[in-house]
Amino acid sequence: MIFGKIDERYEATLRLVVGNAEDKRTALDAIVDTGFTGFLSLPLETIHELGLRYYGSEEGFLGDGSLCAFDIYTGVVIWDGQRRRIEINAAETTPLVGMSLLKGYRYQMDTIVGGTVTISSLLSE
Repeated sequence: MIFGKIDERYEATLRLVVGNAEDKRTALDAIVDTGFTGFLSLPLETIHELGLRYYGSEEGFLGDGSLCAFDIYTGVVIWDGQRRRIEINAAETTPLVGMSLLKGYRYQMDTIVGGTVTISSLLSE
């Protein structure tokens, strides 16, 4: 299981460990964004600090409906206790957890400041 909390802006936040294939890692806080279909987004500064490998680019729609091009990098996240290789979108925003990372999991939250966020595998039921 993965646990997080609801912050003072009523955003579901998770503490993640993210890194490169050579085990350079950092811990960071990310916001769950159910409108984001990718795995994870990180600012370019973090991507460069971790030495993530460039994978390609793709276009995606933002919340306001505008089309934007994103550079994609490959990285590793510790997810539900397991090392998982994922695609990471470069975006100059707070790190975001997307729906591709939540695939196969139940996402629950107690929507009060300080409330619990729980993410549990649907495969273990």
